[in-house]
Amino acid sequence: MAVSTYLDFEKPVADLEKKIAELEAAGGVAVQDEVGKLREKANKQLEQIYTHLSAWQKTQVARHPERPHFLDYVEQLFDEFVELAGDRKFMNDDAILGGLARFRGRPVVVIGHEKGRDTQTRLKHNFGMGKPEGYRKAVRLIELAGRFNLPVITLVDTSGAFPGKGGEERGQAEALARAIEACLTLDTAMISVIVGEGGSGGAVALASGNKVLMMEHSVYSVISPEGAASILFHDAKRAKDTAEAMKITAQDLLKFRIVDGVVPEPMGGAHRDPKLAIQQVGDAIEKALGTLDGLTADDLRAQRKERFYAIGREGLA
Repeated sequence: MAVSTYLDFEKPVADLEKKIAELEAAGGVAVQDEVGKLREKANKQLEQIYTHLSAWQKTQVARHPERPHFLDYVEQLFDEFVELAGDRKFMNDDAILGGLARFRGRPVVVIGHEKGRDTQTRLKHNFGMGKPEGYRKAVRLIELAGRFNLPVITLVDTSGAFPGKGGEERGQAEALARAIEACLTLDTAMISVIVGEGGSGGAVALASGNKVLMMEHSVYSVISPEGAASILFHDAKRAKDTAEAMKITAQDLLKFRIVDGVVPEPMGGAHRDPKLAIQQVGDAIEKALGTLDGLTADDLRAQRKERFYAIGREGLA
């Protein structure tokens, strides 16, 4: 499947797919063999590229503008979604959305970051950077889930929590801490999936579940590669090298037991076949929920506690 936006390292594939489009537009039986050969060549080229992605290239894929976002997952995976808005303290935050829904017949609470698709919606959703009221809304929904014995599913995709003055004035750090506390003390099962970027505390605040999964080409880190390069080397252009050292890919984090599983993506990334990518995320969530069925509230809290206490212990690498 061709896409409208190509990443810099996808140029060989872009050139081939452009030729395919030109030949198909010309039409005629004579060009079909040539189109078939070019398509086969493009597929091999794509496979070669995507089986050898660097950490920086995976970061670019995780940020791809055509990658499925929270509302896409809600539309395809969840039925009877009812959005619940507002933190009951200040206002509603459109960067973090959530509500009640049915996931494959099971009633759940679903929460996630929404980045927006075009200029207008990106501004509306603040590029997925949650403000304090967004995380307080998440706390409200998580507590609601506990009260009504509903599992929680979170879909994480943010470069980080909103870093502006307004966020600091309204208690951003406290809101993030409260969200993490709500996740860790929840009486019901919680599955978290990093579907794009998992940036800093803005991601951890919604990713402190019993099972934390990552999509194959997503990233998860305490700071962006550009931010780390700026701090360490005073040069954001060194982000490529910094990304490799930070170990931010799903494959690295699975080795360190920071995440529990990697969800495969269609060849060429989730943006090339969003429907298949979303289905695979749904299958992974269903499987993860199944492993927690039958556990008591005490069991779930203890499992979550042990899971996070284990991170960083000697001998895990």
